[in-house]
Parts: sequence; C-alpha cells; structure tokens
Amino acid sequence: MVQYVGVGNVIELVKSIGIETFLLGLAEYIEDDFRRWNAFEKTPRLASHSKTGVIELMPTSDGEHYGFKYVNGHPTNPNVGLQTVTAFGVLSDVSTGYPCLVSEMTIMTGLRTAATSALAAKYLARPDARSMAIIGLGAQSEFQALAFRALLGVKRLQVFDIDIEAADKFLKNLADMDFDIVVAKTAEEAVAGADIITTVTADKRNATILSDNMVGAGVHINAVGGDCPGKTELQGDILRRADVFVEYPEQTRIEGEIQQMAPDFPVTELWQVITGDAEGRRSNGQITIFDSVGFATEDFSALRFLRDKIQGTAFYTELDLTTQPAHPRDLYGLFRQQPAAPAERSAA
Repeated sequence: MVQYVGVGNVIELVKSIGIETFLLGLAEYIEDDFRRWNAFEKTPRLASHSKTGVIELMPTSDGEHYGFKYVNGHPTNPNVGLQTVTAFGVLSDVSTGYPCLVSEMTIMTGLRTAATSALAAKYLARPDARSMAIIGLGAQSEFQALAFRALLGVKRLQVFDIDIEAADKFLKNLADMDFDIVVAKTAEEAVAGADIITTVTADKRNATILSDNMVGAGVHINAVGGDCPGKTELQGDILRRADVFVEYPEQTRIEGEIQQMAPDFPVTELWQVITGDAEGRRSNGQITIFDSVGFATEDFSALRFLRDKIQGTAFYTELDLTTQPAHPRDLYGLFRQQPAAPAERSAA
C-alpha cells in the first residue's frame, strides 16, 4: 500500500499546523536540500509545449529517494473555469523502486514556490526589508505574501493586477491576516518605495512587467512569473544592472529571465549562497534578482516534508497502487487469488 495525500488532506494538514508555521517548516527542508545540492541528480525539466501551455515532468534523486512532479502551465485555463497550474507528485524508495508517497502538488507547489522565494530573499534582500510590491495577483500571490511575512517579517504590501477581480480576491483572502495592503492603480505606483518587488504574472509571452526606470538602488526582485521559453517579465536592462541568482543555470537559461541574455551572462547559484561558497547581498545599494523558475529539488523537499508530517496522523489514505502477489514472480496468480468483481451492465 502507498500513502496518498489528496487535496483535502493537504488543506486540513496545513490548517492543523497553521499556514505560516507550515511555510517555515517547508522552507527549512528546502534550505537543507540546497545545502546538500551536490547529492542530487539534476536535469532541466522535460517539457511538452503546445499553443495553449506546457506539460512538464520534474525528476530528481538524492540516491535514497527518487521524486518527480507532473505539472502543467496553461495561462488561458481560467477563461474556461480551470486553474492555470495543476500538479501531482511521487516519492519512491530507490533501493526497491517502490513508490512510498503519492500526493497532490497543486497546493504544495504554491506553498513550495513561495517558501523558496522567501528563503532566497532571506539571503538576498536587505536585512531591513519590510515592504513588498506584488505585481500579479493570481493563485500564487497570497502564498507569496504569507511566506515573506513568515520568513522576513514583511507586512506592508503594495499590489497591482490589471484584473480588478484579482485584487478583490486578494484583499478578501488576506482580510483577517493583519497585513497593511495598498492596491495600486499601476505597476509603477505599486513598486514605488518597495524594498522587495515580486513579479508573478501568468501570461505566456515576453512582457515588460518591470521596466528599468521602475527599479531603484537596494531593491531585491523576486522574479517568479518568467518560467518557460518565450515568457519573461523584466526588461533586459534591469538584469544588466543587477546581480542575478538562479536555482539551476542549465534550466534557467532556457526558461528564466536570463533567456534574454547571452549564454555566458554571469549568474550565481542559490545553493552556493546558502552554503557560503558565494556572496549574496554585499551592500544596501546592490540590486539583487532571484530569477526563479522552480526546480525539482524544491518539489522533492516538499514531498519529503509532507511525508514526515503525515506520519501518525489522519491526513492521508492508502492506495493499492502496487501489486502484492503471493509469490513475486507469480503476477498472473493474482487472478486466481481474488475473484473478479462481476461486471456491471448498463440498462437497455
């Protein structure tokens, strides 16, 4: 039997722990796995692109466990009542190849993306950063706000979305969370005076969400929305003025903001900053960018964290996903072990 964590299980687990406490614990697992970066098998995700979006597989292994996530990104889905991103994940035992956990990963991706963003900002933003602009108020926005408050103490939010309904949704969801929220009329108004700028839009195109004149000295940019070929949010001149930090360069050069730049454009890997092998923020006037596209180790961390949190709880069920014949070589014998249920016949 394989432990299965469904959507309802995740929601109840997070509620039982508290979402900010959950984010803090998840960020610790992500940070721990960045610290042992060299233990992981790494490859850019396998992507199948179409006119309307992308379907991706994101695999990795640390030698003891193998994990992967199936995830899609379809920006036009909300037009037909569907989510832009959905996902599920699997964690398996390398020594046997047997899966030990199957989980929904739509909510968990929202949580792990926000936790990774805030973790990067812990190392890259100014220590006194307490205000954040969020441009794009889709499904990821609330998670970003809560993660940045949990890890950095950010309480002032200056937000903007071209869709007023998205802003209304954001305000409603965070109404009881004790944030100081200002809804701006423009992106320029939203970023004015902000210590951190998060861009998290969904449109699958090269866009200028943030132009060079909107970014002042000392700002940390959390660039989340540019996450596939042909999809960016930052004007190239911002990248040239800043120090850029990435998860896995081989993937980010294909999918991130730096796809706009030359192949040898200099970047620093986040794991190197976390381990102390490279510098992060060096001065209050430095502009830093976390060019975040999401990487498989972060999903591995999320699955590992989830597996540990559900043990001894009621927040999972069991699936008979793997066969258990009386003899390992007698797979056909299962047809003799258990009589087949009679087939249902439809009414004439």
